[in-house]
Amino acid sequence: MLIRLADLTIRRPKRVLLITLLVVIGAGILAAGLTSRLTMGGYESSETESARAAEVLEDHFGQGAPNLVILVADSRGVDHADVASAGASLTDRVSREKGVSNVVSYWTSKSPAMRGTSGDEALVLGRIDGDFDTVQDRSEELKKEYSGTVHGLEVKLGGSGLMWQENLSTAAEDALKAEAVVVPVVLLLLVIIFRSVPAALVPLAVAIATTVVVMGILFVISLFLETSDLVTNVTTFLGLGLAVDYCLLFITRYREELAGGSAIPEAIRTTMQTVGRTVIFSATTLAVALGSMLALPFTIFHSAAIGAISTGLVSAAATLVIAPALLVWMGPRIDSLRLGRGRAAQPPAGGGFWRRLALFVMRRPVPILLAVVAFLLLLASPARDMKLRLPDEQVLPASAQSAQVAKAVGKGFDNRELDVLQVVAEDTGGDPAGRRAEIDAYAARLSKIENVARVDALTGSYSAGRKTAPPNAGAQRFAVKDATYLSLVPKVDAYGESGERLVRAVRGTEAPFPVRVGGTPAVSVDTFDLLGDRLPIALIILAIGSFVLLFLLTGSVLLPIKAILMSALSLSATFGALVYIFQEGNLTWLVGDFVVTGAITWLVPIIVIAIAFALSLDYAVFILSRIMEEYRRTHKNEEAVAVGLERTGRVVTYAALVLSLVFIALVPSSISYMKAIGIGLPLAVLLDATLVRGLLVPAFMRLLGKANWWAPGPLRRIHARFGINESHEVKHNVVAPGRPEKEVNET
Repeated sequence: MLIRLADLTIRRPKRVLLITLLVVIGAGILAAGLTSRLTMGGYESSETESARAAEVLEDHFGQGAPNLVILVADSRGVDHADVASAGASLTDRVSREKGVSNVVSYWTSKSPAMRGTSGDEALVLGRIDGDFDTVQDRSEELKKEYSGTVHGLEVKLGGSGLMWQENLSTAAEDALKAEAVVVPVVLLLLVIIFRSVPAALVPLAVAIATTVVVMGILFVISLFLETSDLVTNVTTFLGLGLAVDYCLLFITRYREELAGGSAIPEAIRTTMQTVGRTVIFSATTLAVALGSMLALPFTIFHSAAIGAISTGLVSAAATLVIAPALLVWMGPRIDSLRLGRGRAAQPPAGGGFWRRLALFVMRRPVPILLAVVAFLLLLASPARDMKLRLPDEQVLPASAQSAQVAKAVGKGFDNRELDVLQVVAEDTGGDPAGRRAEIDAYAARLSKIENVARVDALTGSYSAGRKTAPPNAGAQRFAVKDATYLSLVPKVDAYGESGERLVRAVRGTEAPFPVRVGGTPAVSVDTFDLLGDRLPIALIILAIGSFVLLFLLTGSVLLPIKAILMSALSLSATFGALVYIFQEGNLTWLVGDFVVTGAITWLVPIIVIAIAFALSLDYAVFILSRIMEEYRRTHKNEEAVAVGLERTGRVVTYAALVLSLVFIALVPSSISYMKAIGIGLPLAVLLDATLVRGLLVPAFMRLLGKANWWAPGPLRRIHARFGINESHEVKHNVVAPGRPEKEVNET
């Protein structure tokens, strides 16, 4: 197939490029409608107890956790007659806003919990109705109306709705800024690497085609599946990185063949038959690795997986179609506008840094192996204390309004009214009014739990095991026919360990009827419980899929195991660095300021694991393919390792450097988890491309010797039938009957 594709591009490069352009234009037409179909949500799973509790609250009671908060301040004091009158008017105005319900304030409820400790501040709480995206849009609209002076009061709107709006919009803006910076920087670096402007433009052409085609594919997918807007960032950044990776490998081998005396057609065929297989296999391996995220029941990870898989496969296809067609069409012009002398990226015959490094390592493999492993384990040591949390206002910059409101509420109020737990009974076995005594006793028991500030129920308000207030007019909201719920206000951080203990204590408290516990703290607990159940499955899929594919490539049992273990080692070192920086709050002078929460946003390690592990296997495939090619030619293990690294070491290093620059562009982001991804992915990639590929690979392969290529008999037979058996001999196909080999361009 690859030879036929090579012959087609050799005979008709312009036609191939024209057809490709038409495909890209068609995909671009579809891609134009993608943004309007994406959701900004997808961070919660519908499979959890808290999700079911939220659904019951919405369906039965028309209630939900407050996602709108307005902080009101007045130096006269919130109990001043004029302030109280203005506060009541403000509350009434908010309650009449379209799509806003369950509005309550200090002046309408007289709840001490909604009055600031200074006496100069009070709260107005409410709920913006609708799905995730509707809440974000409405929050942005209300922010304009309720910021500044309203009814003579200083007001500032916040809440989780605005938090998500500011979080995701700021992240999107930061990503666009990063893209604007990274493209010219990558182009400049490619010109330096290739020493040729036309050659440097080939990866960019592949990247543009990949991005547009994948966006078109994602539009079609979004017609059937809910799709997160994260896919646009994944596609853009990963598409650029993979296009550079694959084109570097392709153009370097093509130039190598030309330098060896091959004509352009022969060089294209050889490159397609060797590098082409490597690229296809690499994309398949990457797809399997990233596909492991599909085991996690969250829309955001499903979308990231689908986007990344599509990007990998399309990037491989685009490389194998566009790159050879451009190389044939340009011919010798590929090296026009060249910088410096000689061809780029060509190691000296029989020498070069990577060959010398490989031979140096293989002369003393044990001490080098022990030193590198010890260093990586030292870097990994902080990872033992890694803690994860869901994103809240603390991931935002200090300038974000929702972060300012959250900080003021946390400092000036003795409660966490925004982080309430809802204890929902969908079926009380009859009218809740007939079970008041049982509800009363249950509410009192809940109020005795450590770190519970207050419990509100149909029967009144409770604290420290006793009723503190009788039911008021608003208490009827806690009951409908055959169902009731209780609202529990915590004293502690909803996302911290104390919040987790509180949720488990509430769920463990004896109830008079079946209940479900929802609310912000419960969402956090359920998310990490579900993640703990499904993440091992994803990791097993990742490990088994990687092993099978690498076995089919190498025919070895030990090489796939070695590759997986070394990737895990470099990832562990990366996580150690992330904990040291973002969990413990070090090196802020280098990465920029952020709020230290004592934990890492949960998205970061999952995204880093999936993408960095996939790229690690990508580089393993690049190197092992070339080592195998040499081993099958010479049957000399050490010589094959030295030549393989000589031919691919520089390519892998350049690829890792370019890819790292792509992701490092995220570090200036004002969103803390974007910074963490911008540090984690480049660090993992660079560790893998340098210490792992440059030192651990030759050391391990020297120690294992011929055992590198061992497999038991049954597996050898499986590999012989289904594996990748690449011959060193390249078939010299005829271009076309009666057509001279030199006719390679359409004129």
